[in-house]
Amino acid sequence: MEITFEVLKAILDSYPYEVVFVDRTHTVRWLNRTAKTRYGQRVIIGNSLFNCHNESTKPKIEEFLRRADAGEDEMFETYNRKTGEREFFVPVRNDEGSVIGYFERHEVPWTPENAGEPVGEYWLRRLAKPE
Repeated sequence: MEITFEVLKAILDSYPYEVVFVDRTHTVRWLNRTAKTRYGQRVIIGNSLFNCHNESTKPKIEEFLRRADAGEDEMFETYNRKTGEREFFVPVRNDEGSVIGYFERHEVPWTPENAGEPVGEYWLRRLAKPE
């Protein structure tokens, strides 16, 4: 089997966590199915990330990019007390190792009571609650 764009897209669309790929100019370039479901019209391909993140986060993101350029990989960003999720900044590199963009990874808060719940069901339950 040849690994084509369609195969990679299908893999990422099967991933139950949201993936919003943003380039170095902070332009949203791609969303997987989970991200489209979770964010709806708040995040649109071709728009600035700062249409959904406020501008005050820009210095923090620029600092993450500086650290990624210096060689760091996934970096802890914050703990969201409202959702219980840990959030990470993940740089994406080309074959030469240069950072070409990034995405934010959310880590689902598991407890012994919900440890067996599929991630997709967790997100559907979360989407049903107003944030």
